[in-house]
Amino acid sequence: MDYFNYKNGKLFAESVDVQKIAAEVGTPVYIYSKATFIEHLQKIQKAYGELDTIVCYSVKACGNINILKFLAEAGSGFDIVSGGELYRALKAGGAPSKIVYAGVGKTDTEIIEALNAGIGYFNIESEAELENLIRLAKQEGKQPKAALRINPDIDPKTHIYTTTGTRETKFGVCLERARKVFADYGKNEAVKLCAIHIHLGSAGHTVSPYVEAIKKVLVLIEQLRRDGFKIEAVDIGGGYGADYVTGMAPTAADYAGAIVPLLKGKDLKLILEPGASIAANAAILLTQVLYLKSGEKKFVIVDAGMNDLIRPLLYDAFHFIWPAKVAEKFAPDRRDKNLQLADTEVVDVVGPVCEAADFFARDRALPPVKRGDLLSIFTAGAYGFTMASNYNARCLPAEVLVDDDKFTLIRKRQTYDDLISLEK
Repeated sequence: MDYFNYKNGKLFAESVDVQKIAAEVGTPVYIYSKATFIEHLQKIQKAYGELDTIVCYSVKACGNINILKFLAEAGSGFDIVSGGELYRALKAGGAPSKIVYAGVGKTDTEIIEALNAGIGYFNIESEAELENLIRLAKQEGKQPKAALRINPDIDPKTHIYTTTGTRETKFGVCLERARKVFADYGKNEAVKLCAIHIHLGSAGHTVSPYVEAIKKVLVLIEQLRRDGFKIEAVDIGGGYGADYVTGMAPTAADYAGAIVPLLKGKDLKLILEPGASIAANAAILLTQVLYLKSGEKKFVIVDAGMNDLIRPLLYDAFHFIWPAKVAEKFAPDRRDKNLQLADTEVVDVVGPVCEAADFFARDRALPPVKRGDLLSIFTAGAYGFTMASNYNARCLPAEVLVDDDKFTLIRKRQTYDDLISLEK
């Protein structure tokens, strides 16, 4: 699953004791495992190896340029949703031809930047966006490729905020409209509308919604080909689950085992946009206990806050939390919502932000901790740092990359001067 494991009661990131990182860098700090990133990417690449496949890692999941660089070196393309993510991907050495660009609200400036970069595909979310892309492509003298995003009206049964493939969302066009979009715009000479894109949402935990969506899309592709349109690629998006709980999500091989047979022999390039399935288990957020507070409940107050990791508040997300140093009897053998060992105590783990919603866990069993102890918040690599903010004028945490027995500071902790530097 990942390379964060306990040895003699101490938590290690690969071969580095995380206490050593905290002593040198401070807390809160995001700690990334390079080996975990690479292993999860390679598992996906291998699983779909029978098909002509481009794996486009989703930059929005975890976008530090140092991480994007080694993913690009390992053969990954990139899924982007903004001009800033395009800039990051290119600066990291990403191949423009392996970049796909999604998002319902691309600005003219962002589109022109992507046109001039020569990206692989624009994922088109509406007729209005396609009309604008055609206009700008003519203006810039470019002929980009585009994929029409289809909303297959399939619910992957995740959180309402991460569901994007049902009819009532803002994303894509419904299947019934797709043929008309191609009829109206598919023969234009400025934009090659030659692919279909779907994305059901994030944090999927079953394979069947993807199978159902692909079957629907394949029917559409056959119809479009009969109508005279060349469809060269299908982008089945991301949203593949990650193990927030041990054994929670299907593996890359599980997904591919159901998906590859559907696409074999269809003369289609396959594009994947995994984010959390590569990044989630590749990081922890390490935080220090500031205070213990007892009353009706017992609170463990730590120095990380909702501004550092907003997923528990925003998505009601579960993150396994455990001390970075424990007696051997407390060393966990799994990451489970209901893990209760003898002599643990039930607490709320909360941060210092002035909001009642500033929590990481409620009614969670933990070994006894004291002021100064380190807690690890696991599976923090996806939508952790990328969603962090300066709420309460709090400085963004540091980011550290571990590679075997070495660690490198890949983003310095923000300072107070940094907080106001653009206001001067």
